[in-house]
Amino acid sequence: MNNRFKTSFLAAPYALWVLICTILPLLYILGYALTSSTGSFTLANLTAIADPVHLKSLWLSIKVAFLTTVICLVIAYPVALILHNLKITNKGFIVFMFILPMWMNFMLRILAWQIILSNNGILNSILSAVGLPTLHILYTKSAVTLGMVYDFLPYMILPIYNALSKINDQVIEAAADLGANWLTTFTKITIPLSKDGIISGIIMVFVPALSSFVVSNLLGGGKVLLIGNVIEQEFTLARNWNLGSGLSIILMIFVILSMSIMNKVDDSENGGMLV
Repeated sequence: MNNRFKTSFLAAPYALWVLICTILPLLYILGYALTSSTGSFTLANLTAIADPVHLKSLWLSIKVAFLTTVICLVIAYPVALILHNLKITNKGFIVFMFILPMWMNFMLRILAWQIILSNNGILNSILSAVGLPTLHILYTKSAVTLGMVYDFLPYMILPIYNALSKINDQVIEAAADLGANWLTTFTKITIPLSKDGIISGIIMVFVPALSSFVVSNLLGGGKVLLIGNVIEQEFTLARNWNLGSGLSIILMIFVILSMSIMNKVDDSENGGMLV
């Protein structure tokens, strides 16, 4: 009983923080979402997602988030594999190396990409210097995707690297002793054993990319309207908190469903492996 009291006492600050910073704001948003500007109950704020403008923004957000996740995965897995094969004893250095850029202000990092990708920026200056045609990708979906890949790439590398570091080298050696080539070892052993890291990385990239709006504001120049931008504009410009809250709830439901599907896939594959 004494230990239970101590546990409850130590957990009380965290429970209070969750209540104040998570549960109450969600209830507040839900209250706005289910009411009109006059305070009467309505579902119009939720069904507004069916509006063609909102559906277009949601679909574009899904496409950009999916593309960002795929690119991050394609880049992150080889990088994590190389870092793992280097056999660096101080793994904390690896974590520090990828977290260090994130200590810089997020806005400054994205604004730096504006300078790099602008028509007279660093990238086009280099291309002109070597005689190659210049690129005009700023304020396009490509620029937004590039900015998201840059911002979320560490969230894909770290869980994959962590999963790879847990693989027993003796398993890889045993596969080689049994005559498996590197491709068979990679597809049959390395990838399945690092699957948890891959799924974690996908969730950690896809979810924030789906709801992002700052990157598209700065690198899209108002021409790339994601669902996050629509919600942000409803709160800040239109001052329509009811509609903004309704769209936020729909987006949150979509995110939860996406995470549930990924977890379901993970559980089913783990069950298959156990059989």
